[in-house]
Amino acid sequence: MNNEISYTVEEVANLLKVSKLTVYDLIKKGKIPAFKVGRQMRISSEDIDLLIHRKNQKLTTDLSASSTFENRKQKTDYIRNILISGQDMVLDILGKHLENKGNYKALRSHEGSLNSLLSMYKGECDIVSLHMFDGDTGEYNIPFVRKILIGFPYTVINLVSRKAGFIVPKGNPLNLYHWEDLKKENIRLINREKGSGARILLEEQLRINQISSSIIKGYQTEETSHLSVASCISSGQADIGIGIEKIAKMVGLDFVPLIMERYDLVVINNEQNKDLVNLLKEILQSHSFKEEINSLSDYDISKTGEIVFDSQ
Repeated sequence: MNNEISYTVEEVANLLKVSKLTVYDLIKKGKIPAFKVGRQMRISSEDIDLLIHRKNQKLTTDLSASSTFENRKQKTDYIRNILISGQDMVLDILGKHLENKGNYKALRSHEGSLNSLLSMYKGECDIVSLHMFDGDTGEYNIPFVRKILIGFPYTVINLVSRKAGFIVPKGNPLNLYHWEDLKKENIRLINREKGSGARILLEEQLRINQISSSIIKGYQTEETSHLSVASCISSGQADIGIGIEKIAKMVGLDFVPLIMERYDLVVINNEQNKDLVNLLKEILQSHSFKEEINSLSDYDISKTGEIVFDSQ
């Protein structure tokens, strides 16, 4: 194979004649190095060659072990790749702390909240970040975790809280201050993708306020990040988007706060993750981590490190 070629997880699974889940497990264990290109994880052909032709360890042994990794005694002399899903820059800081304090290599996935949680259910993520609003209870995250992680023991820990609301042009020329203002004619919305926390917040608020999405121009136009939404508004392609205060300030736009959202982390409680869960708690509750987040401004760290829910 040409060492300049790289493959997707699905292509590697087809090449090795195993499931995608097995490939993800090998990546998490450090058996196959992987890297991100945009939102997609890729593996170099050179690393696949090394895996296939490794002299001292048969591939079949690796693949067989990957299906029963929870029953194997964890080694202490290797770096474990862990996949952290979510988009906020705070997650990059968390990954740095995990690498500095433990035998971990932090990989990043930039999927939205709902897709991240579904990936965790399928065993494809180690740490998932969530900001999903449930309109019936007014609660963040827990109602969704309970419905999706059925049969799994898990811990939900607060990462930060942050303001969510309208991102609008400087001066807010269309006077958009309330959810009801989305009924105004000729407003151009730029939406987030289905399954993102911002999209769920909007959909729940439309439902609560009995506003039909069909009357909102641009509702079907989607971007896949807070920054992309802000860029569309800054360039005049849209008049309003749902996002967070930090991004609005970064792009030089105005922000209308509508809700304080709780941004939480979820991790599965099993034997493999025992040390990871303990280290995660230690980092989030540490003075150094909180100070680093606080220095960014626009984040509320008053509940950072608190256990929101523990299913055990």
